[in-house]
Amino acid sequence: MPIRLAQTVNATYEIAHGRRIELAFGRDGHDARLPAVLLLPASDAMPAPAALLLHGFSSRKEQMAETVGVALLAKGIASLSIDLPLHGARIEEGNETSWGIVGGYERSFDSRAMRSPLAIAGAWRTAQRDAKLALAYIGARREVDRARLAVVGYSMGSFLGVQTAADESAVRALVLAAGGDLPDAMPYARALRLLSNPVRAVRKLDGRPLLMLHGRRDLTVRPDRAQRLFDAATEPKELRWYEAGHHLPPHALDDAAGWLLQRLAPSPRAAVEHQAG
Repeated sequence: MPIRLAQTVNATYEIAHGRRIELAFGRDGHDARLPAVLLLPASDAMPAPAALLLHGFSSRKEQMAETVGVALLAKGIASLSIDLPLHGARIEEGNETSWGIVGGYERSFDSRAMRSPLAIAGAWRTAQRDAKLALAYIGARREVDRARLAVVGYSMGSFLGVQTAADESAVRALVLAAGGDLPDAMPYARALRLLSNPVRAVRKLDGRPLLMLHGRRDLTVRPDRAQRLFDAATEPKELRWYEAGHHLPPHALDDAAGWLLQRLAPSPRAAVEHQAG
């Protein structure tokens, strides 16, 4: 049975290559709303491919939209960036801990909830549901070709991204940046592995293309963890290394956007049918 969705549009802006829409969406009849940034290409000539963008720990939707999303938009790919639980607009008042400014963006998270293993487990389950709901939302947009959907995850978002792709056959391509198997040093890693095992999940891609981007000097998700996840994946797959740490260089965004543009190209039949009108 199709999910009935509702949305509230807060603002719309014209930007380079398209439109930026700040909104919240959720299941129709439910109070909960997911804050999001939607980027849509300027051309309405044909429904666009689209990607769900999942941010890393202490990040937020704006950072993904204004970096990855902008790079995709320049290639004609729409994107939806959401705030994951305990982050961004979903931090409860009074619970925020800031790590300062990194790359021009404030790094913050819900510090009170992060002290509780049960709260983290609950947030992870919520994040999994949110990602699936977000895919349903963007796939239902008239501007988007629901047959050409992808997921792009960064760091923590890559762990969620690979699980989402494993669970949702609508995901046709997957990009994991600074991702890999769960680091042993990650808080509550053993408990999280029971909820989501990246190595087990990546084996379920069943021939859908995977691109991994990783820094050779990454001390957060070490290179051996990225290699382990890559080795577990089936073809087609590609792992690109960068002389960087956990934060990848700007040209990695262009690499990911170019790769996705190729993987999400319309089928020859769809292109001919569209031209025939």
